[in-house]
Amino acid sequence: MIAETLTASLHLTSPELILGIGALVLLMIGVFAGPKSAGLVNTLAILLLVGVMGWIYVTPLEGLAFGGVFKADAFARYMKIAALFAAAVSLFMAAVRAKAEQLDQFEFPVLVVLATLGMMLMISANNLISVYMGLELQSLALYVLAAINRDNVRSTEAGLKYFVLGALSSGMMLYGMSLVYGFTGNTGFTEIAAALSSETRSLGFVFGLVFVLSGFAFKISAVPFHMWTPDVYEGAPTPVTAFFAGAPKIAAIAMLTRIVLSAFDPVFHDWQQVIVFISIASMILGSFAAIGQKNIKRLMAYSSIGHMGYALVGLAAHNQTGVSGLVIYMTIYIAMTLGTFAIIMSMRNAEGQPSENIDDLAGLSSSNPFMALILTLLMFSLAGIPPLAGFFAKYFVFVAAIEAKLYALAIIGVLASVVGAYYYLRVIKVMWFDQPRGGFAPASAGLKLVYGLSGLFVTAYVLFGGMLGTAADVAAKALF
Repeated sequence: MIAETLTASLHLTSPELILGIGALVLLMIGVFAGPKSAGLVNTLAILLLVGVMGWIYVTPLEGLAFGGVFKADAFARYMKIAALFAAAVSLFMAAVRAKAEQLDQFEFPVLVVLATLGMMLMISANNLISVYMGLELQSLALYVLAAINRDNVRSTEAGLKYFVLGALSSGMMLYGMSLVYGFTGNTGFTEIAAALSSETRSLGFVFGLVFVLSGFAFKISAVPFHMWTPDVYEGAPTPVTAFFAGAPKIAAIAMLTRIVLSAFDPVFHDWQQVIVFISIASMILGSFAAIGQKNIKRLMAYSSIGHMGYALVGLAAHNQTGVSGLVIYMTIYIAMTLGTFAIIMSMRNAEGQPSENIDDLAGLSSSNPFMALILTLLMFSLAGIPPLAGFFAKYFVFVAAIEAKLYALAIIGVLASVVGAYYYLRVIKVMWFDQPRGGFAPASAGLKLVYGLSGLFVTAYVLFGGMLGTAADVAAKALF
């Protein structure tokens, strides 16, 4: 590789380089300063994530790096900013509850930064090898984060389950990639698409395609590879769960979108069937399985499964409208989820112990009307009630499905959304109509800020949704 090409590649990957070097510096600070450096490392990690986010925003990068394995474009830029934002907010919320959740250790923010670096590599991956490299960098950090509270049996159990099932899904994906390589002779997305265009796709390739999509389905908690989600969401510390529910989902959806629209586009009828199936299955299971849940973190796990199903409707449409709707959906989903988890982290009794049962919210409207109001707005938005942001998120993906003549998918999505509204409305009913149970300890100012801004976002979306839609259109156009 000549010097000019290397310099150009380093420039295109500058956000990832900054994040990687920053993670190593934070690790050194933590190692040499000792356990008391947790707060400093956490603050520096948040500043690092925000700084990289600003660098990406002010420095539009376009092109291929390192021989085409890394691609910088408008789609990658948008999704990276979203992932960095979700990670930074998650770290901010974790800092507020660090001591209570036993997360006041410098390794925690370093692992979050490393996981975020893996996500950024996933979003820009343009080769099967770089996809796997980014995926494993993210996954290994997430396995440790799930079990970071080693003295808690639920946390260690969650970490073990996530690790075993995650290793299985990675193996399936890697086997699928080997089949794709074997039957196309290439690992680069452009070369794979060219090979599929010039010859009839083989049955072996279809098997490889299914295995690759199965691995992606695990990473986004889509049915039938969702089984880890409720247990990990419930068992992991709540700040870790908030992180899991946000940034990794953005990266996995972005990676799935890029690979099917770049590498597998010539055989879109094959992968479209798989996407439609897991979309329908996720919407239905997410709607019905959450009805009987009593733990609010498990309810949010099934809610996440359902929302990934709705997001996949936009991808199944296989058009620019669908990808734009998908990008908007993930942005709104992140805002709703982070706000909801900020409230869950604020659910603590007078002794400071966490309260995770939905029934513990009884009478919240009388003891903490502001929290009750914001959670009501977020639940209505998650249910897709107009004119809140969640309604527009679903509207855009369903319009794309109708445009692609996927009428059955759109109808099933609407019906599943109606069923899913039940368990969101149940939370609202408990807060406003049940007898009070004593209320919660006052929430910290940091968490109030997060869920307050989240409530403002879903309420005022109609005022700035046009700007977000324009940015999403630019991002989607980069893939077509």
